[in-house]
Amino acid sequence: MKKLAFAVALTLSFAGAAQAQFLQPTQPAAQAPSGDPNSLNKIVAVVDEDVVLQSELDRAVNQVLAQYQRNPQQLPPRPVLERQVLDRLIMTKLQVAKAEQTGVRIGDVEVDQAIAGIARQNKLDVDQLRAAIARDGISYDEFRRNLHDDLVGQRLRQRVAQSTQATDAEIDILLASNSLKTGEVHLAHILIDVPEGASAEQIAAAREKAEKVKADIDGGLDFAAAAIRSSNGQDALQGGDLGWRRYDEVPAMFADLIQGMAPGQVSPAMRGPAGFHILKLVDKRESSKQVVTEFHALHMMIRVTEVVGVEEAEKKANDLRRRIVEGGEDFGALAKANSQDSTSANNGGDLGWFPIDTYGQQVAEVVSRLKDGEVSEPFRSNVGWHFVKRLGMREQDRTDEARRQLARDAIQQRKAEEEYGNMLRQLRSEAYVEYRLAGFDAEGKPKDAPAASGG
Repeated sequence: MKKLAFAVALTLSFAGAAQAQFLQPTQPAAQAPSGDPNSLNKIVAVVDEDVVLQSELDRAVNQVLAQYQRNPQQLPPRPVLERQVLDRLIMTKLQVAKAEQTGVRIGDVEVDQAIAGIARQNKLDVDQLRAAIARDGISYDEFRRNLHDDLVGQRLRQRVAQSTQATDAEIDILLASNSLKTGEVHLAHILIDVPEGASAEQIAAAREKAEKVKADIDGGLDFAAAAIRSSNGQDALQGGDLGWRRYDEVPAMFADLIQGMAPGQVSPAMRGPAGFHILKLVDKRESSKQVVTEFHALHMMIRVTEVVGVEEAEKKANDLRRRIVEGGEDFGALAKANSQDSTSANNGGDLGWFPIDTYGQQVAEVVSRLKDGEVSEPFRSNVGWHFVKRLGMREQDRTDEARRQLARDAIQQRKAEEEYGNMLRQLRSEAYVEYRLAGFDAEGKPKDAPAASGG
């Protein structure tokens, strides 16, 4: 069996956010690198009122080591890797705390549903999933906690995204500018961060490091290895891989550059709000014309209530259908007089033209089997009995509508990413974080590194 935990990580990942890491450890978590028997209980970071323990860090590092066990040369030295993983654990704790403060709650039922979904994607039942997790050296309780925290982070990100809106004026301006790019790009990313309020010397040092990384890549260093070794981005331990994104999901400052790049090409180091960025265009693909199959149908519904039971509602639906099919009565007139569908009854049951999945899978299956002019047999839903008459089918070009929706999504996505990024930077800058990791000072700087001047 492939590493189950890695499949879990892919299941939970989402663009732009830290991915949950449930990877098979190369060694049991109890085997810490340190010879100190108390090392597992040592605090390696204080995060506001929370802490990160050595045992947490060791397990997370082992999970990354397992992911790259076939290419260990891509990983940075152990101390650098530990610092990278520790930063991710710190940000996870800050995001969970922020989510809880803003009322985000993920209950046991939602965690159970997510676990059931992971099991299905791995073609297992939940008991088999638990056994596989145990074989990977991870306790089920820890697995649930990690999954809970990841779901909380996703919910927080969704809440931020929902607070952003695109106005019609913004959409019109974007469409009129002809700057909306269609298609998708597969990107990889390296970030050399610059601290907030950085001095000129710190900015220069970051620029020099970014240019050195770019020179190493030009000299033959694999981009993924460079990202793992040097990037401060949340995607660093995935080799900087951002996956496929629509052009509208790419920050505006990079979109024009990427459009002019060829697959495999790497950009120069570019200054952005968070630091210096290096992008690799892995691949790209064009979007196709948006043609939608639509149906036109009439609808009759007899609702099941406390007064009208299931059998009585079914009998009435059958009677009405018989009057239409055998008696030749007008569907629209009978729908106006008898249908209890509040959205279509006044229109004689007319649903207008609609894509096949508009009214759910059950209606879709019934309508797709009918011929034009044919009336279906009554069928039951959770609210009552229905039948439909199909009037027509057509292929409709929805490219313009899709393009307008693409513009709306682009604006909202960029606003959401900017707001979420600002929130994360503010969380980190306002948090009390004390590093206690061996080889680093309380601010997380290597102890042998020269102190930065100014700022």
